[in-house]
Order: sequence, then structure tokens, then C-alpha cells
Amino acid sequence: MTIKNKKVLVTGGAGFIGSHLVEELYKDNEVIIIDNLSTGKLENIEPFLNNKQVEFINGSVTDLTLLKSAFRGVDYIFHEAAVTSVPRSINDPVITNDVNITGTLNVLIAACDNRVKKVVYASSSAVYGNNPNMPLKEEYAPDPLSPYAVSKLTGEYFCKIFSEIYGLSAASLRYFNVYGLRQNPDSQYAAVIPIFIRKILAGEPPVIYGDGEQTRDFVFVKDVVQANIMAALSEVTGPANVGAGETTSVNKLTGIIIKLTGDQATGVKPVYSEPRPGDPRQSHADISTAKTFGFSPCYSLEEGLKITCQYFKI
Repeated sequence: MTIKNKKVLVTGGAGFIGSHLVEELYKDNEVIIIDNLSTGKLENIEPFLNNKQVEFINGSVTDLTLLKSAFRGVDYIFHEAAVTSVPRSINDPVITNDVNITGTLNVLIAACDNRVKKVVYASSSAVYGNNPNMPLKEEYAPDPLSPYAVSKLTGEYFCKIFSEIYGLSAASLRYFNVYGLRQNPDSQYAAVIPIFIRKILAGEPPVIYGDGEQTRDFVFVKDVVQANIMAALSEVTGPANVGAGETTSVNKLTGIIIKLTGDQATGVKPVYSEPRPGDPRQSHADISTAKTFGFSPCYSLEEGLKITCQYFKI
């Protein structure tokens, strides 16, 4: 499924997931990227910027005036811009609030004013907190454990209100643990997979917080891109889980990466540290809602990790 001959806009389009959306969409559409490069990188989108169909705006979703102007004539908006780290949100809840809550409200206001067909909002499985009922379903009561989770849930509520009161079609995709090419391993708040791959390739032990038996639902970024496009083209509004629909322990994940990295991983074993505050013990997506608009993951964990490891080896 694909979008063709439309004007689409990706906030946070120079970031990890956003740049993959741009890569998929720019071939058949006019694409506008908004990113202030606070965490996104120009190198993620440089291959696309010479195309006349692509426009890059260095700006923030906290700038409502900018958004109202940039959204003119736009058909679909993929709202990826966010402070995405749980630890960073705990250290700096104010900036998380400004970008994730006020920024999302600004996106919805500007989309409404410009009569955008649909907004697809990047939410997070973090809204579930430590709910023990697995797999997680959208109807379960949220229990956010961090300012990040609160901000993502608030964004969902704003999407709901704008759909119900203002008639703006908006879907909230609750991403589980997304991984893949161009994910940044250098940030102190980086996700587990790029950190582990980089460490293991360097012959260094990865650090596991807790006993390693905590579980996650890891989903490859290319599958997440398809979920976004399918959601945009569907009539679905409200929250939808986007994961692989499978659960993997961090210990098992580490073993797969060690196997895939081959000789570089010889003798490498993880070390264990104290659990981090705000991290749930379990995470497993029920993807039944996403399946109603056609989503079905194409990449197994091992397939996705193989592609990702190869990327980091280069």
C-alpha cells in the first residue's frame, strides 16, 4: 500500500523513523520535512534533498505560526517530532512537555486550520506502564510511569478531541520498540538495539539494566513505515498498537546480536546493572486493531537485526 501524487508533511523528518517515512514517500509525492535538528540529522535526509519534490524546513513544532504556513495544501501529516527518551523526560520534564504536548497541539491546530485529510501521530507503548495483562490492548487503562509517557498519552487525547469536536481525522500509533537503520547509538538516551550492536562490534560488553528477563516487542522500522501509510489511507482514528506482536527478552535479544555480529563478538558477554526508573517490566503488543487497516509485520526479529547489524558494520 502506498500514497501517490499527494502533498505530505513529516514532522521530525530528519529523525530515525521520520527519515524512513520520507524515504518511502518522496518518490511518488511532494514531501515537506520539518525538523529543528535537535536530535534529527541532516545526513539522514541528504540523499533526498536534491529532489525537487522534497522541501526541508529547519523549524520546530513549538512554532505554531510556522506550522500554519507550512501545512497549506498538505493532504497527510505524519507527526514524528518528539522528545522520545524516558530518561531525558525524567531529567527534563519541561522540554518534554513543550515539544510533545504543546507541539502536538500546535500540529493539530494547524492541520485543522488547513483542512488536512489526516494526521498520523506517533504515540508510544509507554502509555501502558506496567500493566501485567499481556498482550497489551488499546482498551486497557493507561498507566504512564514517566513524563514521556504522560506527554504521549496527552497527545492521544488531543487527537481524540480534535477528531470528535473539530472533525479532524487523526490516528495515534502506539509504537512498541522500533529499531533499524539510522537509529542513533551515540546519544546517552539511545535505544537498546543500536547501543548493543555498537558495543558488541567493538568487542565491549553491553550493559543490561535489570536481570535481562524483561521483555519487549521489537518491530523493524520498515514495518512501522507501512503501518503509518496504511493508517493514513484508512478510516481508522484513535489508538492502534504497532509492534511485531511477539515478545523477546533482553537476554535473548543480546544473544541474537552476538550471533549475528560473528567474529567481532567473540568472548563478549553482557554485564548487568540496576533497573532504570520508568522502564516497564513487560511489553507485548496486541496488533489486532492495526490489522484492521491492513498492517502485518513483514520482518522477523532476526531478519531485521541482520539488516541493522550490517548497517552498523559499514
